[in-house]
Amino acid sequence: MRQIRPAAIIDRSRDQDFMREALALAAQGAALGEVPVGAVLVQDGEIIGRGFNCPISGSDPSAHAEMVAIRAAAQAVNNYRLPGSTLYVTLEPCSMCAGLIVHSRIARVVYGALEPKAGIVQSQGQFFTQGFLNHRVLYEGGVLAEECGAVLSKFFKARRASRD
Repeated sequence: MRQIRPAAIIDRSRDQDFMREALALAAQGAALGEVPVGAVLVQDGEIIGRGFNCPISGSDPSAHAEMVAIRAAAQAVNNYRLPGSTLYVTLEPCSMCAGLIVHSRIARVVYGALEPKAGIVQSQGQFFTQGFLNHRVLYEGGVLAEECGAVLSKFFKARRASRD
């Protein structure tokens, strides 16, 4: 089994770069009419999984950006466990995605904007701090939060305008 280097897990030097990659993926989702959320999974400084929201186009309610990126990463490394990896996502994860993050043993989650209605990392609960979990996830919110939030605001504003 590969030994995890804590310094690699908490290296913040490229957080904004990886979040910009996630923002580019969010734009791809928006172009398909999906809620613009993007995610990348990074291990040893390399992106091993990418995803954007696609539950509508994929007829899959579980196809959140995090799910898509984690599935792609697991396939890429041929392992359902992703120790030592960091997930970058433009929006605070929901409970479904937080559960997957724990089960896949992701070491760290970095997110941009808060999700006041369904975010489970900070907004509606502190899921990753629950004592019953068998894996601890480091997390940090607010990376490029304004940019991440602006993408979502612009999308929903346009959606409301098209309904008028």
